Amino acid sequence: MAENTLYYGDNLDVLRRHVKDESVDLIYLDPPFNSNATYNVLFAEHNGTKAAARIKAFEDTWKWDQEAAKAYQVAVEAGGKVSQAMQAFRTFLGENDVLAYLAMMAPRLMELRRVLKPTGSIYLHCDPTASHYLKMLMDAVFGTANFLNEVVWYYRGAGVPKQARARRHDILLWYAKKEGKQYFNPDPIRRPYAEATVERFKHYIGNVRGDRDFGIQELHPLGKHPDDVITHIQPIAPSAKARLRYPTQKPEELLEYIIQSTSKPGDTVLDPFCGCGTTIAVAQKLNRHWIGIDITHLAITLIKHRFGDDVRNTYSVIGEPVSVPDAETLAADDPYQFQWWALGLVGARPVEQKKGADRGIDGRLYFHDEAEGGKTKQIIFSVKAGHTGASHVRNLRGVLDREKPEIGVLISMQEPTQPMRTEAASAGFHDSPCGTRHPRIQLLTVAELLDGKRVDYPPSRGNITFKKAPEVKPDGCDRSLPIDVDGA
Repeated sequence: MAENTLYYGDNLDVLRRHVKDESVDLIYLDPPFNSNATYNVLFAEHNGTKAAARIKAFEDTWKWDQEAAKAYQVAVEAGGKVSQAMQAFRTFLGENDVLAYLAMMAPRLMELRRVLKPTGSIYLHCDPTASHYLKMLMDAVFGTANFLNEVVWYYRGAGVPKQARARRHDILLWYAKKEGKQYFNPDPIRRPYAEATVERFKHYIGNVRGDRDFGIQELHPLGKHPDDVITHIQPIAPSAKARLRYPTQKPEELLEYIIQSTSKPGDTVLDPFCGCGTTIAVAQKLNRHWIGIDITHLAITLIKHRFGDDVRNTYSVIGEPVSVPDAETLAADDPYQFQWWALGLVGARPVEQKKGADRGIDGRLYFHDEAEGGKTKQIIFSVKAGHTGASHVRNLRGVLDREKPEIGVLISMQEPTQPMRTEAASAGFHDSPCGTRHPRIQLLTVAELLDGKRVDYPPSRGNITFKKAPEVKPDGCDRSLPIDVDGA
């Protein structure tokens, strides 16, 4: 297993195939759960005959179906405490989405315990909808003696229900691999004492408690020992620059709070549901090794652009297509995953949309080729996994006429035909203020992208699809390197 590795795939399979026993120091996971659904929906029984369960981007759900039923059966047949817990859940809950969630989580938690070092610990982030069931499952997997604490993250929020108390907290279940062996250092996350507290205890100046002089001059730098309620960290505001429009995105401050106190520089941090990559971004910043796993190419694409080219050589990505046959397989298995992956090759952000309602636009890329403060310009993308012809180019040209972007790009599996090239050429050029000229419609194949070919567009003064660290060119234009994502 290589450290600093981003895996595309089902985390259960990745853990079993790639992550060694007792190789991880800290695990944080925020597994998807439909906490916004009503209880009567979550706990309604199903017959299990729906299509196989799959986690899709932005579909924060688990479903009771045949795949979930199979996972339940495997967990029960394995025996032990986990088997007993799962049987009890089924007796009490019946066959519903909550049981599906627990059945899917059980084998993953068992694998996470296997890869955790004896000195390691794990945080399972959830909300009160299912935290009590997850705690029982964690007790079964890790043992009741290894429960360390239930950490409450309390935060502000908008809106107040008329007939209920406002929901304002999440739960983090904290467990050790072995009782009393876990690493914990509170000093990096201590918060300053209030001035009133310092004033109140100033009479302790010169008094020694143990080995430490708790004088007023020490109360300030030492700070308050952290407790099990976090109140000073707030969710990311919808308008904040850090917002990636990823539904379950957590603030970096929260992950800093966890990683700094329960791991050391050089330790390995694992997030098996890494989503938009907050955990591994913080681990990178705090000089930890990291492993991230996600089942959607959308998440993998966003994470790669969040890191950008500056750190591209410090980690590897495993599970993505690396050849045309790989891409053909992905396109046949899941066209939407293929679309997200292909957009990632050119640095474009997928358009948030309902399936079948894209209006001809699958992705966008923004750039500036004028002096600072100039007009924001854009490139739109259409991705086709199947047969393509001149009609697709004409459709793209129609979108350009309607949306008024500077450039349109068609990404395809097939080599463009001569009629397609002729149609694209008739669209003319975008003439940049930098003095460069670029085809208004461009045709790129997956094979060309895998070979390193990229979109032909002006040297940019700052791409706002992905925040940039500018490298200034003598002519006043620059090609910037993506270091963070300003999208989903």
